Amino acid sequence: MTTPLVTTVMVADDHAVVRHGVRSILSAQPDFDVVGDAADGKEAVDRALALRPDLVVLDVSMPRLTGLQAAAEIGRRAAGIRTLMLSMHDDEQFLFEALRAGASGYVLKSAVDRDLVDACRATMRGESFLYPDAIAALVQDRLARAAAGDDVSVDPLTPRETEVLKLIAEARTSQQIAGALTISPKTVENHRASILEKLGMRDRVELTRYAIRRGLVQP
Repeated sequence: MTTPLVTTVMVADDHAVVRHGVRSILSAQPDFDVVGDAADGKEAVDRALALRPDLVVLDVSMPRLTGLQAAAEIGRRAAGIRTLMLSMHDDEQFLFEALRAGASGYVLKSAVDRDLVDACRATMRGESFLYPDAIAALVQDRLARAAAGDDVSVDPLTPRETEVLKLIAEARTSQQIAGALTISPKTVENHRASILEKLGMRDRVELTRYAIRRGLVQP
């Protein structure tokens, strides 16, 4: 894909202050045009499909759909739109999941003034952007964990199970989850049982803690 002279960008974050800050940083650059924003993951997907920007900057943790889920959905439905994750989490699990979701890069909010513009430009050149020293740190960490016999496998849940887990952690009932995902309450219960078995957990409290660690919901 050829890099456009002016990259159209959409920004998605559930905090208005962050959205405004990101818009201001990018709008100050002559090669970026911020064409819209969104306050949650579902809105981000809908607006991205409607506006068709070149690039969508997504916060990792948002209501309705997380940034990770939104990135994966945008990738499935509009492969030409590139995505970049913005996160407060300096954590390898979030980073790996962002890359699995199809994001081209991962920028820490603590370094957004320094890294955001470079990350957006790298993404539009078809390159990956990770915050400084991230790759070396991730490789060293995974090698150390593997040597210690720890499980370093990727998330065992399917995309649908991840959606169900997020809604469970938001204290939705089975009936509400069924309505939100257009499936039967029985199917919701089957997903719940599968999630508990895969994660080796017993109840919603443990699932909620796991969902918070994954960034699916905010504490």
